[in-house]
Amino acid sequence: MQAAAGCLTAAVGAGAGLALWCVGLRHRFWRFEQSPDRSVAYAELPLAVLGGTAAALVVGALARRLRSRRAGR
Repeated sequence: MQAAAGCLTAAVGAGAGLALWCVGLRHRFWRFEQSPDRSVAYAELPLAVLGGTAAALVVGALARRLRSRRAGR
């Protein structure tokens, strides 16, 4: 059950990172008039997905720790 929750948390975090990356994508991708800026996809997309995954896993770990402390009282 914990493994499934961890995988689900990571997937939700990746989705959130992807959703935040998509905000304003058209403006960032067509920054230059002559050609599209491909570094947006090569650099920003993996960082957004990994950052969202990491943030979700950290929040999940903190929530689990707080829950275990409250149960111990």
